[in-house]
Amino acid sequence: MGSHAIAQARAWRDQDPDDETRAELDDLIARTEAGDEAAATELTDRFAARLAFGTAGLRGELGAGSNRMNRVLVSQAAAGLGAYVLAQADEIGPGAGDEAPLVVIGYDGRRNSDVFARDSAEIMAGMGLRVTVLPRLLPTPVLAFAVRHLGAHAGVMVTASHNPPNDNGYKVYLGGVHGGSQIVAPADAHIASEIQRVADTLRVDELPRSDAWELADEAVVDAYVAATARVAPAGPGAAGLRWVYTAMHGVGWETLSKIVAAAGYPEPILVEQQTAPDGRFPTVAFPNPEEPGAMVLAFETARASGAELVVANDPDADRLAVAVPDPAAEGGWRRLTGNQVGLLLGWRAARAAAADAGRGPAASLACSLVSSPGLEAVAHHYGLDFHATLTGFKWISRAPGIVYGFEEALGYLVNPETVRDKDGISAAIALLGIVTDARAEGRTLADVLREFDETFGFFASDQISVRVDDLSAIDRVMAALRADPPVRIGTVAVERFEDLSQGVGDLPPGDVLRLWLAQGARVIVRPSGTEPKLKLYLDVRGSSAADAAAQVADIAAGARALLAQIEGR
Repeated sequence: MGSHAIAQARAWRDQDPDDETRAELDDLIARTEAGDEAAATELTDRFAARLAFGTAGLRGELGAGSNRMNRVLVSQAAAGLGAYVLAQADEIGPGAGDEAPLVVIGYDGRRNSDVFARDSAEIMAGMGLRVTVLPRLLPTPVLAFAVRHLGAHAGVMVTASHNPPNDNGYKVYLGGVHGGSQIVAPADAHIASEIQRVADTLRVDELPRSDAWELADEAVVDAYVAATARVAPAGPGAAGLRWVYTAMHGVGWETLSKIVAAAGYPEPILVEQQTAPDGRFPTVAFPNPEEPGAMVLAFETARASGAELVVANDPDADRLAVAVPDPAAEGGWRRLTGNQVGLLLGWRAARAAAADAGRGPAASLACSLVSSPGLEAVAHHYGLDFHATLTGFKWISRAPGIVYGFEEALGYLVNPETVRDKDGISAAIALLGIVTDARAEGRTLADVLREFDETFGFFASDQISVRVDDLSAIDRVMAALRADPPVRIGTVAVERFEDLSQGVGDLPPGDVLRLWLAQGARVIVRPSGTEPKLKLYLDVRGSSAADAAAQVADIAAGARALLAQIEGR
């Protein structure tokens, strides 16, 4: 590593307010100067790039350097975002008279989340912004709610959601005309430009700071609890319900417990080992309820307690996982897919919207383009509009006339009037409403799933997720598919190939490939937006459950063979 790069590392260290990350750099610099090649490689990785700010905000591994999450990077992000809000306040609007623009900040239980939140508050307050910080660690949906509820110009949530334990992140929301949704282009590029300007011209230790920020009143949390309890108040079928809940070592339980009580549902049986927030996530290798093994303790608790249902939130409680008893499944419990839960919640929302004549024909259902096409069938059945969007709730939440939206990755937006983002807590309450309504009729959630299939068609989905160490491997696969699109996947012919990199129809450009297959099947290929993964989404519609399962298995085998062929070139 050259002397210039070492000088860059020293300049970073000299402005770093964190003793731990300064010591990291001191050690790496000293070892590099002593000829330690491993240290030189590590230092190069720390400074070879800058953790990119985009529509997902920031997310990455904790540590010193421009390519990690740390107090220097977050302080630069706070100053850049603050400059953007000050410059764009009138366009974001509406303001509160002559008062300065308001930014509201939340944080979860991950390592350094509270530190990053305080740094952001002090720096933005030092810029003359009004800043309100949520009263303690809370779920991401509470922050998304607070942006709308408080009339803020912008919101920041310090979280890495379900990422590995040593990650953290920085999600940004805009109020006013943006309605409290996450940022989209061109705001992301403008904010990134301001952050880069700060990094290029200002030292973090010289940024003005102020303690003139406020701690939000508990009334904000109370308002979220009240609004969410109204999503689905308990009916007669709730009596005696035995259900298990896990917070996955995250921040969901304190808030959910208040809502469960307010809505009138029985308290769940808790997975005690995972109830309290713990940023180490000691009982799960990967704190994502989608990952194999993540719900093992929940299933153990359900078997021991004779439960009828398992409900899980991810660590920041913006996602929801649901499992039901199934004698055919290993261990007797089966986690429903995000598509299955999403379609049931969509069916619930569609019935409510169709019954509400006051909403008119503009009411719509929305989902990401990689989610089940079953939601479009539901929308058409009830005479509602339907919108397929690019992946991410930054897009789903902006669908015109939205009354419900979902994404197959366990994300559901059930109350867009109050939260314009995925919300695993309000989704849990809506799901409990479906379960207990069925119980009142002597039915189970499995019965409701069968009724959905019989009403709308037998939709089946699968996902192939390939984790890589080298991101260029994903680029190579995407380039190979663009250069030579397959004519069939498995035994099914490809009828149409779409490259969404230039946009298609109403969809803005995205790094997505969509293949339309015979018999109404579909395969979509895209890089993950938050993890080093290539993802393939498979969807079919069969004449029966067995037919749909056979179709999706054939396409999955063909897709894996195609990937192996590309990797072997």
